[in-house]
Amino acid sequence: MVRISGPEIFVKAGSMACTMWVEMVYSPVKFRITLFCLLMCRLLQAQEITYDNVYVDYDSAIEYKNLRIIPIRPKHGFGNGLPRVITLSQAMKQGIATVSERGVASTENVHFLRINNHSDQTIYISAGEIVSGGRQDRMLAQDTLLEPNGRDQYVSAMCVEELRWSEKEKKFAYEGFANPELRKVLDESRNQVLIWRQIAKQLEENKIPNKSLSYLSRVTDKRMIHSNDEYYQYFHNKFKTTDSTIIGFVCMTGDKVIGTDIYATKDLFYNQLDPLLKGYCDQAVYMGKPLTITRDEEKVYLDKLLTDKISQEKFLKDNGKIFRQHGQVIHINSF
Repeated sequence: MVRISGPEIFVKAGSMACTMWVEMVYSPVKFRITLFCLLMCRLLQAQEITYDNVYVDYDSAIEYKNLRIIPIRPKHGFGNGLPRVITLSQAMKQGIATVSERGVASTENVHFLRINNHSDQTIYISAGEIVSGGRQDRMLAQDTLLEPNGRDQYVSAMCVEELRWSEKEKKFAYEGFANPELRKVLDESRNQVLIWRQIAKQLEENKIPNKSLSYLSRVTDKRMIHSNDEYYQYFHNKFKTTDSTIIGFVCMTGDKVIGTDIYATKDLFYNQLDPLLKGYCDQAVYMGKPLTITRDEEKVYLDKLLTDKISQEKFLKDNGKIFRQHGQVIHINSF
């Protein structure tokens, strides 16, 4: 039997390269196993939202008053092979998703919503999306994919309207994303009391009239409607006129990053773009400050998020979340 030493196989992973010395008995079976393992290693690496697969387009930053948004773009056709999903906003608009209460008792049902998928498509739900109506307004509490199985499906939710639980259920309507500050409290605590406190704080600090301590009171606040719309229209028009090769963005106000949202595909990002923009613009209007954050400070933040899988998971443990389905990263959100 002849023994062959080698070959040296280099597998690039992020910005690190690991050298694997393979010493094996010459065998087609062992060779195939080794090749399969190496291919799987590369496949798993190819699914990550890191600098290997995306880049931050600092030169295309968009800035208006207290808000700066920097696009994040894919490399090497990243995400092109993923199956297409429809967003909750699209599904509700098209009438292929029905949102309803699970029951009539607030103590048992406030933290769940029933969503029926009436289509043959998978529906993507993101934590931080808000629906109004029902017996009280809700914020969906976790990223979820709803398969087209024809059955009732239940999604966890948090109340964003403390003083209402109506006897009669209203039709639910899609209202976009909460601002990053409220999404951050949701991500860090999943605590109803802390979410109510954050909403009350925002309403009080901005002197927003409200009857039920509803987060959505800001939508009808006449003092701020013009400013909100001004911000939103500016960024909406900028994205509308740029090329459609973006899968996410990072947002800043004052001296800090207030959030990132990065998706596995361009379609998913652009289908979430409008409701996301409204949430970030809301924060800039109500809590924003003149921009002082530097490019170096932005890069330090993004290096923690995007350098490689290990540092990303460590950073997101305390600063956001990563949603995977069957090993594939679907969405990264950080604060």
